[in-house]
Amino acid sequence: MKASVLLAAAAVSSLFALSASAEQYQGVLQFRSSASRASVRAEAVVASHGADPYREGASADVAPALPTLAMRADTRAEAVAAARAGNIYADGANADAPRAFTSTLDRATVRAQARATAARGVTEGTL
Repeated sequence: MKASVLLAAAAVSSLFALSASAEQYQGVLQFRSSASRASVRAEAVVASHGADPYREGASADVAPALPTLAMRADTRAEAVAAARAGNIYADGANADAPRAFTSTLDRATVRAQARATAARGVTEGTL
């Protein structure tokens, strides 16, 4: 019984040994090129300064950004005007609320009222 098991194991292992084969070593491959070193170097410089073909969206055919026709001074003036306009994204920015309170009284009248109130002894905390 042991002999038949050993014989079967030897047969199966020999089948595995025959079926397992590795690639043969071909040596270092020699490439023959008709281009000179200088032309290959020039092509490499051109390729390195060009667009990256492996970047994200390279195959999406996205048009490059166009140069602007606006003058720098005009753009700066628009930015300053926008900054002085305030935060357009703030709450109530489009509510058209008046920016400053305008009084109907002149300055001398307001000053006289303030002096009269101070003379009566009304302090700021009791208002």
